[in-house]
Amino acid sequence: MKLNVIGLPWVMVAALALAGCATPTVVTLQNGTQYLTKDLPKTTNKDGFYEFVDIAGKHIKVKADDVATVKSE
Repeated sequence: MKLNVIGLPWVMVAALALAGCATPTVVTLQNGTQYLTKDLPKTTNKDGFYEFVDIAGKHIKVKADDVATVKSE
């Protein structure tokens, strides 16, 4: 019983912290194609590409020149 009273607040704090980690983002390309991602895309300056995983789980890599906007929802 004592464990439940002490552990419950910690479980709630952990769940809220994990929920705040994801930042849904919309990546719009120059041609109008939009991708919805679970998190901010990673940019790689060496080769000039954006890399991200869309909400369907597909890994996508596009040229930075082809990206029009990256907006958080």
